[in-house]
Amino acid sequence: MEFTLTSWPVIGAGVASLVFLLLAIRPLRRSLITRPVFAAYRKVLPQMSETERDALEAGTVWWEGELFRGKPDWQKLQSYPVPKLTAAEQSFLDHECEEACRLVDDWKVTHELYDLPHEAWRYIKDKGFLGMIIPKKYGGLEFSAYAHSQVVTKLSTRSSALSVSVMVPNSLGPAELLLHYGTEAQKDYYLPRLAKGIEVPAFALTSPWAGSDAASIPDAGVVCKGMWQGKEVIGMRVSWDKRYITLAPVCTVFGLAFHLYDPEGLLGDKKHIGITCALVPYDHPGVDTGRRHFPLNAMFMNGPTRGKDVFMPLDFIIGGPKMAGQGWRMLMECLAAGRSISLPSSNTGMAQMTARAVGGYARVRSQFKMAVGKFEGVEEALTRIGAYTYMMDAVRKMTAGAVDLGEKPSVVSAIAKYHVTERARQVVNDGMDVIGGKGICLGPSNFLGRAYQQVPVAITVEGANILTRSLIIFGQGAIRCHPYLLAEMQAAQNPDSGKGLVDFDKALFGHIGFTVKNALRALGLGLTGSHFVGVNADVAPEMKRYYQQLTRFSAAFAFLSDVSLLVLGGSVKRREKLSARLGDILAQMYLISCTLKRYEADGRKQEDAALAHWAIWDAMYKAQQAFDGVIANFPVRSIAGLVNRLIFPWGHPYVVPSDEVGHQVAKALIAPSATRERLCAECFVPQEENEPVGAIELALRATLEAEAIEAKIREAEKAGRFDANPRANVRDIAMVAAECGVITAAEYEVMRRRNHLRDIVVQVDDFPFDYNVATANKPAECRKAA
Repeated sequence: MEFTLTSWPVIGAGVASLVFLLLAIRPLRRSLITRPVFAAYRKVLPQMSETERDALEAGTVWWEGELFRGKPDWQKLQSYPVPKLTAAEQSFLDHECEEACRLVDDWKVTHELYDLPHEAWRYIKDKGFLGMIIPKKYGGLEFSAYAHSQVVTKLSTRSSALSVSVMVPNSLGPAELLLHYGTEAQKDYYLPRLAKGIEVPAFALTSPWAGSDAASIPDAGVVCKGMWQGKEVIGMRVSWDKRYITLAPVCTVFGLAFHLYDPEGLLGDKKHIGITCALVPYDHPGVDTGRRHFPLNAMFMNGPTRGKDVFMPLDFIIGGPKMAGQGWRMLMECLAAGRSISLPSSNTGMAQMTARAVGGYARVRSQFKMAVGKFEGVEEALTRIGAYTYMMDAVRKMTAGAVDLGEKPSVVSAIAKYHVTERARQVVNDGMDVIGGKGICLGPSNFLGRAYQQVPVAITVEGANILTRSLIIFGQGAIRCHPYLLAEMQAAQNPDSGKGLVDFDKALFGHIGFTVKNALRALGLGLTGSHFVGVNADVAPEMKRYYQQLTRFSAAFAFLSDVSLLVLGGSVKRREKLSARLGDILAQMYLISCTLKRYEADGRKQEDAALAHWAIWDAMYKAQQAFDGVIANFPVRSIAGLVNRLIFPWGHPYVVPSDEVGHQVAKALIAPSATRERLCAECFVPQEENEPVGAIELALRATLEAEAIEAKIREAEKAGRFDANPRANVRDIAMVAAECGVITAAEYEVMRRRNHLRDIVVQVDDFPFDYNVATANKPAECRKAA
């Protein structure tokens, strides 16, 4: 048979028709294509433990799902309500929180008392700080998640011990678990007592042998019979050894997680019932609490709890006997809410305090006859401090708002925890660089040293940051957020193979179409620079390009994720570096989304635009670097090259953020302004000069008032008016200028006041040789020995 040139279109049409029929006739498609793929997929899909399944299925998918799908709906983002405080919540923030902060001196807490003062403990209990999440019908405050976040943020600008002591009872622990799973009797007894501070709660999960791998705790209980309140009952004999338990040394009741076994079948046929959560009074026979750790001198109460063969009735189980073995699911379902609020809020508070105090210090402190905050090298640090604080606060607010909407955002909470705490680390490090020697000498006048010392605490707790980045954000995000991946896995694990095949077929071909569309969109958006992307929302014109570029990055990320999952399969879980970088892309897109949302929520204030521009540009650049990191280390180099050409056909769109924009950010930190007030809105700001932050605020205002006068003195100095006067030094030159008639008496008074406050700000503390030392050699003895 001879084929002519006109025959090929007919042959091509025939082939296309056959392919179309093959794909369109589902029974045929399932038989010829899906069935062998389904069989192979079931073989390679690793078995999932019950604890892994509980962790994976816990929580909800929120905005991160839009970013994972490759085509974010910007109208959806803008339609999320902006969190607001009620009148009662605002009053609590303005009055009770202010008073709680006033009652705490962080130097005394961390260096003398090693605890909050008695009056502070009494105040936070009496005013309901420990019951913010408890409903009013039980005597609690019933605050929104946003109000909870605002309170923790404010307290964190004053003292970590204060904020953590309030934060923990309102996070994952007895109150949260009782509200969701407790019996009515447990709720009626414990919740009013927790709300009033009669009970102080803790939650004991971490073991010396199971930290990040919390499901592997060796702590165990055995169902057995024993005596309780004079009667023989079925109960549990539990042994545990826990550490790092916040509030354990002072708690009156604590939640306890352990594996429960029933070897005699007293509760049923199941021998290993599973992880169980019980509520245990601190004075229950056999309970050992009271010793403490010192987590980097933070001085919030934290310590171990232990017990050996402690008998407790089944009624101690949160939710009663029917909830035996459900503890891991309970913890996973409640984890997202606490993780969305606690550490993002406390670290944002720390960043706000750093931005306000370091910015003010940088204007008050002069070297080389110029405020240190005006040196470009210092500006670089101030820029990161300001822009990161702006973004951190945006993430905190939007994520807390999600909880108020009823979401349990497991992936978003992990993003917020990791990236807010990492940016807080950078903010505090930069702050320490700016204030120099002032920061390294501890004492009552050091406003940043303890924060610097304690930064690793937030990095470590509620999921260590290395683990969170390398295993959770993308590892959990890929399965939860992908529109088809979880459906494919569930279909493959369906014991009904026929039903599983049908479901798998639907998910598989949906997945194929999804990948192809995102590949084409990523290429198209790359070729056009995303300039023609329509943004389906009313957004600030100066921010529109970020929405377009974020749409491009979303499509590229969705495609790159699918390619990675296809090529690496189940091994992507072990490729932690690649998984971490994929997670970085998703996380940076979420941070940018929060920042864009905040800019709109704040009313598109032009004076704040530099903060948003620098923070977003920096995050875009970091996302671009993460793309590069995945592609550069992709195991199949031919695919890596193809993906790189497709995602970045004309090269990289982003470079480091602009120095000029950074200059505008730094300027906003070193002078009073509405922008500075909004950036540091939750800061507790004393007005007394014997308070380190208060002294900086007073000195900043005095410095600005004196700058014009100081300029006159500098001109006179340049003209040689003081050349013959040995007192015309940096400290005393104002006095000399007044004596020489360069400035008036009133102007000298302004300079004198400025100098007085400046000297308070720049001073560091010193102590007697044997201060706070039980036994010490005297200086003379040390010199003699030397």
